[in-house]
Amino acid sequence: MKPARPAVLTNSFYAFYDLHRPAYHSYASALLAPEEARIAVSHLFDLVAGNWTTVVSGRCPSAWAWRQHTRVVARRSGRTLTAAEDATLFHDKLRLSVDQIATVTGAEPATVTTLLAAARRTRTPTKAGSRSWAFVARPTASAEARQCSAPCPTPCLRTASVPCPAAAGQPEGGDTRQAHPLTRA
Repeated sequence: MKPARPAVLTNSFYAFYDLHRPAYHSYASALLAPEEARIAVSHLFDLVAGNWTTVVSGRCPSAWAWRQHTRVVARRSGRTLTAAEDATLFHDKLRLSVDQIATVTGAEPATVTTLLAAARRTRTPTKAGSRSWAFVARPTASAEARQCSAPCPTPCLRTASVPCPAAAGQPEGGDTRQAHPLTRA
């Protein structure tokens, strides 16, 4: 492959910068003090510019830059957000669409939609009727569920009243919906 001309690389970097900088700065500003946010974004684009030929030759430059940015913000804020929390922050607080979030983070729109749905399931309002974003810890499996060592053909809820079909010795194969007590039609 022929090396790209410097002017093309310069123009592509500035296009990347113009597309991503506002969202990166908004994200950093939501989690950091204004001066810290400015420094974090400046640091990120210095890093991207210094590695631009490597970044742009990779599979997804947006995803690479986003990983670097979240690391910098996490280091400066002292808190690492999950991908679902990031998507929710962009969507609910910064009012970006699913497609805009996908462009900024380098994720597929379907992935962003899934992350937003997962965040809504685990989110609890901080006040009655509030839309503020606060998250509860992911619920852990019960002791019984963790003790089941049988490989399950489908994800299942294993409790004392509804045992895991694989642990109960039910044969594998066939229609797993019929074999699993929770998914019978």
